[in-house]
Formats: sequence, C-alpha cells, structure tokens
Amino acid sequence: MTDPSVAISGEGLLVPPPTRNLGQGLRNIADYGLTVYPDAIDADTLSAARDALYRAASSDAKRQRAVKFSLDYGEDDSNARVWNVLSRDPVFEELAFSPIAIAYVKALLGWPALLGNISANITGPGGGEMQLHADQIFVPEPWPANPQGLNVAWCLDDFTDANGATRFVPGSHKLNRAPREDEAGVETVPMEAPAGSAVIFESRVWHKTGFNRTADVRRAGVFAWYTTPIYRPQENWFLSLKPEVRQFASEDALTLLGWRSEGLGLVNGASPA
Repeated sequence: MTDPSVAISGEGLLVPPPTRNLGQGLRNIADYGLTVYPDAIDADTLSAARDALYRAASSDAKRQRAVKFSLDYGEDDSNARVWNVLSRDPVFEELAFSPIAIAYVKALLGWPALLGNISANITGPGGGEMQLHADQIFVPEPWPANPQGLNVAWCLDDFTDANGATRFVPGSHKLNRAPREDEAGVETVPMEAPAGSAVIFESRVWHKTGFNRTADVRRAGVFAWYTTPIYRPQENWFLSLKPEVRQFASEDALTLLGWRSEGLGLVNGASPA
C-alpha cells in the first residue's frame, strides 16, 4: 500500500501553523493541502451563526427532516448534517461570501467559480468517524493537475482531537487520486483550531470527521464548498434558495450562485443577472 505521507517529502504527518497571510496560506495548501485562518469570524457573527445552526439542527430533528449523506456515518445518530444553511439564516451569507473565502477561491480556482454547497456538520458525544475521502470524487481519475474544488470549514465550536475535529492526511493531495479501499486506515492528524477559525483545504486532500470521544461536548462546523464553473453545484440553488438571498446578493455572490455567468450558463447568449 502506498504511504500518503511520502507526498510531503518525508516531513511526516504535520499540519501548518495558522496564518492570516494569503500568500503563506496558499503555500500551506500547496505543501499540505490545507491551511488555517485564525479569528476569521468576529465574536458577534460567531455567536449568531452558532445559535442559528443549533436552532436549525433542533428544528430538523423535531420535524424529522435530518438527511444523511453517502459519506456520512451510517446509522450513527450522534452526528447531524444541516443542508442549505443559506436558506436557514442570513448570518450564513457572511460565511459563504466572506472576503476571506472569496480571496482563496479566486487564487486557487480562478474566477468565475461556483458555490456548490454550504452545509453544516455537528458531531455529538460518541459520534463516529466519517469515511476517509477526497472531495472531488465526482471527477474521473486520473485527476487534473490542479484542484477542482475548495472547502472552507468555519469552526463554530473549538475543533479538538477529543471532540472529533476534521482529520487529514497532509500532503495526500499530491497523490492526485482518491484513497483506495485498503487505505481507509492510514494515519491521519486532527486539524485542531479554536472557534472562529476557518480551515481551508483543497479538494484532493484526504480527510474525514474525527471520532468524538467526549462525554458531553458537541462540535459544529459550517462547510462551504466551491468548484470551478464546469461542475454542477451539489445544491440546486435555483430551487432551494430563499429569494431574498438573491435579492440582496453582491456581484461576487451572484456569480458563486450561478445567477451571473461568464461563458457557461448563459441565457440567449448573455448573463441572466
């Protein structure tokens, strides 16, 4: 079995230190597949987003609307996913269309790009691990030399090893393929980050939600997924998005949602917005 750690030239399973510098962050992504932006969310936005997410998750549970995803946790009810948070509360627009996220999207994927999805994951006490995967499994192998997507994970709670922080195989993006079935047990490292941080990782790096070993701690994260414009968004914004999101969206937001188009998605040869 190929050892993914060789992809970082013998440095071992290390994660880069946090940085607010875009250039250093991009170097971290090139070397490790990920970077951490500390204090990416101000205290008021963090509190509002956390309250809104836990409220949405509670509403879904009461109404039996919780939906699993194919890479989720089987019958494990300690973990919950909340889909399409853009339509749940306006605070999530601040995350999806954050200048931090857009700067990384433009630098790594180019422009225009698309917001494929923004959903949330809450892992509860005893919550099991997700299957090890890479996010661009929709791209046929052999993969292109450049990533086709980018994930920005907004930490609404502290991400710790104990409470199920996302675990990575740093450098695995350099293998330029998804993990094989016999590689499901390769060594991973938790990406620990305090609440308010953004963990930014490209679509080829292998990762999974960690096992929540705590007795009473929940860990919530909002995951905004962006792709180059040739791929269909995971969320069908044209059907699921609240109209007021589009009504008050910025030009960058309209582009990411597919309402403002360049080259693809035109209407009678012109952008629909």
